[in-house]
Amino acid sequence: MAGTGNEQARKTAEGLVYTTGFGNEHSSEAVPGALPVGRNSPQRAPLGLYAEQLSGSAFTEPRDHNHRSWLYRIRPSAAHPPFVRAEQRALRSAPFADCAPDPNRLRWNPQPAPEGPTDFLDGLWTLGGNGDATQRTGMAVHLYHANTAMDRRVFSDADGELLIVPERGGLLLRTELGLLRAEPGEVALIPRGVRFRVELLDATARGYVCENYGRPFQLPDLGPIGANGLAGARDFRAPVAAYEDVEGPVEVVNKFCGNLWTATYDHSPLDVVAWHGNHVPYVYDLRRFNVIGSISYDHPDPSIFTVLTSPSDTPGLAGVDFVVFAPRWLVGEDTFRPPYFHRNVMTEYMGLIEGAYDAKTAGEGGFVPGGGSLHNMMSAHGPDRETFDRASAAELVPQKIDDGLAFMFETRWPLTLTAQAQDADHLQRGYDDVWQGLQRHFRP
Repeated sequence: MAGTGNEQARKTAEGLVYTTGFGNEHSSEAVPGALPVGRNSPQRAPLGLYAEQLSGSAFTEPRDHNHRSWLYRIRPSAAHPPFVRAEQRALRSAPFADCAPDPNRLRWNPQPAPEGPTDFLDGLWTLGGNGDATQRTGMAVHLYHANTAMDRRVFSDADGELLIVPERGGLLLRTELGLLRAEPGEVALIPRGVRFRVELLDATARGYVCENYGRPFQLPDLGPIGANGLAGARDFRAPVAAYEDVEGPVEVVNKFCGNLWTATYDHSPLDVVAWHGNHVPYVYDLRRFNVIGSISYDHPDPSIFTVLTSPSDTPGLAGVDFVVFAPRWLVGEDTFRPPYFHRNVMTEYMGLIEGAYDAKTAGEGGFVPGGGSLHNMMSAHGPDRETFDRASAAELVPQKIDDGLAFMFETRWPLTLTAQAQDADHLQRGYDDVWQGLQRHFRP
């Protein structure tokens, strides 16, 4: 189980196979005959395994909202010693009370490299969020920067699901239900409560994490778009069963109500030999997103770029949306093609995975891969002056945007910063300057 180095992790990742489909009732067994037939909890589970249900929703939630998986494991999860409080490092959780919510437009350079050996868990750095983890509402934005594997260490999050967006360096995610490979340009989702370990496919890894405290992410309804488009359900890849039968001390870290708790097990808890259900991790290639856009005029609202949504109690008002600005053609006639000037009731945190974003080119440090910008609700934003001038004078021939991959976490509530984000050295102090020089052109 000990870290075997980047080369071994990449060799393992390159040989992975998956089962496909979003929200499916998957089933998988690493050893033939490990799954019971015709029942979930027989008197004696096959192969001397323990049957255990992992519920990501209440038993009585409607079928289309019900998330659970049956696990058949070498030892039950109940066989563990007490947990004790662990060091938080730079990981924070809602409610966020360090700072007052800030209406200013903010932008950060990429997260600095860690000074010493740092794994994925220790490399998590919280920018901010909203809601309350204890009430299962809201979300948090984290960044990570890691340079070593999680060695004999496993993590789980009881507060929410984790949407991981790699920007630099690939990840091998060893979960209770099997293995996932996530490279830049892909996203991985670890459901609430699922244990996992992160190994690195490259010397360093950097990226973003959305911790969703609310209802699990689902595919958005398509409405007038019809039956097809946006993210295809069959393009989501879930793992096949793969277990560790490892004795010896393993640190298990659990995030619970905003705090980290740790216990030392005498075995690896990633010991699930077979499983079935729909509470499963998955990975998705953002380049497979089927972009919908105008073929006549105007720029449709960016909601057409929604990959995943976490609904709230108000129809159409998401706790958090995950939106991608993927390669696409622009063909609108008599149209200002970059994203328009805007004030929004929703809050927008944007990150950049690769290349450039077509609405932001200027400013101290610029909007670069690994960086991020925050436009809280009703904060006026839009193309910077250089982009506006260029787009206003551009020849409106068909244009392919294929040199960038940006994304957005959009949420119904203001995003309150942590003190470390508000005072960070990599906060760009002159972000407002990108809109300076937008001249008066009015001629009555």
